[in-house]
Amino acid sequence: MSDYDFLYDHTEQTSTRFVCFIGESMRRFDLAIMTTNRYYGKKVIIDLQSSRSGIIGPDDLEEEGYLEHAFKLTEEEAAELRAFLEQIVGAINFTDI
Repeated sequence: MSDYDFLYDHTEQTSTRFVCFIGESMRRFDLAIMTTNRYYGKKVIIDLQSSRSGIIGPDDLEEEGYLEHAFKLTEEEAAELRAFLEQIVGAINFTDI
């Protein structure tokens, strides 16, 4: 084996949803939305156009400037993405408590 110090190495079945839409700002969003048992129920959101990603939960959607920073969006573009993600991002599930 190699000389790596693994913090974890875990394989898991996930569900991935691919969505493409254009908002009123005419910004095209090509997203891969991965649902996993990790990250306390947050979803892994990957913008396939920019190769940017984030682990997003409802708390992140409420944080001012989070989507703008994570995905390098204007306020208008982030508002469109936030409106979409609010429909699919569920509650955080703390299973280890």
